[in-house]
Amino acid sequence: MKTRTGLLTAAALVVGVAVGPSVLPAAASAPAASTTARPAAGQSPNPALEAAIAGLPTSDATAALVRVGGKEGTWHGSSGVHDLRSGRPADPAARFRAGSVTKVFTAAVALQLAQEGRLDLDRSARSYLPELIPASYEDVTVRQLLNHTHGIPAPDFPGTTVEEVYANRFRIHDPRDMVRSATSKKREFAPGERQHYLNIGYTVAGLVIERVTHDSYERQVARRVLGPLGLRGTYFPGTNPRIVGPHNHGYQTMRLDDGTTGLRDVSVWGSTDAWAAGDIVSTTADLERFTRSLFRGRIVRGPLLQEMFTLPDVTDFKTGKPAAYSAGLSMKVLGGREVWGKTGGRWGYNAAVASTRNGSRTLVYSVNSTDAKGQDMNRTAEALMVATFGRP
Repeated sequence: MKTRTGLLTAAALVVGVAVGPSVLPAAASAPAASTTARPAAGQSPNPALEAAIAGLPTSDATAALVRVGGKEGTWHGSSGVHDLRSGRPADPAARFRAGSVTKVFTAAVALQLAQEGRLDLDRSARSYLPELIPASYEDVTVRQLLNHTHGIPAPDFPGTTVEEVYANRFRIHDPRDMVRSATSKKREFAPGERQHYLNIGYTVAGLVIERVTHDSYERQVARRVLGPLGLRGTYFPGTNPRIVGPHNHGYQTMRLDDGTTGLRDVSVWGSTDAWAAGDIVSTTADLERFTRSLFRGRIVRGPLLQEMFTLPDVTDFKTGKPAAYSAGLSMKVLGGREVWGKTGGRWGYNAAVASTRNGSRTLVYSVNSTDAKGQDMNRTAEALMVATFGRP
């Protein structure tokens, strides 16, 4: 399969989607009084970034936590509320669900294993998991799992509306069962011919990591990334639907019990459906350190790091546009330069890590979106991207 690097004007840092729980009282269903953006103590004002998160909560978001870094200067700020009931300011050090940002961690571990000779990116996933991957998918390689060119469709999940999915929020999903569900279907396209961004490739990749290491996926990420970098605010929730430690509440617009449409607190919500594709919980400080280390070659070293900055030379399965995803990352041209990163979304939470290739400008944010899985990028998140890097 041909690959290419360089500018991709049509590519987008698409908001990642993957799939806690009381109804707000009527008085809290509307946004509370807005708060001003708060830069960290001792920092100079940054009007563009302050404007991007000003006035929260709004109908689109209830809080935002931001860290901008790199050689071009730093800025840390927050806005919005910890929760709509109390209206107290958002905690800038809070943990949040980072969603598909998890894929960057998964890809990094897979590439480390490839560097060690324990994982071959050009070997088939079936050669590692022969009892799980059927012959109809025997040509799917590990590299294709990581860059979404595998052609495996999504597994079946209960519910199609947000209300139905919410009703199943505590259901436990087994990774192997999800793979069986997906691979029981006809492939979407021949491996390596198109690109379709889905979680399932990373679910398989997590199982491959477990097979070659004889260890759990979570322990491998902790041993190889979280521990060495000192990411003490980052963890994998497993089957616990609650965010452990300080966190700002997430909300989702949906139909409420009385038939009206309003905001529901969705802070408590299981994430086993995402696993190695999107279940990590983190902080902006941890993700900033992770991003700096990754782009400086301190996590994945040597030629294999280039896998994260190489886009497959194929088109998107749905849009026909050039591929937007590499192994773990995505690229968009902003302000006339390449910006690489990954966005993520869990109900109530949108997150992102992004950086110029040389690390001169980095951005990490958590936005408590009221429609984190919507078709369009959250307006606050989009404003932060533009304020940090410039317009497309």
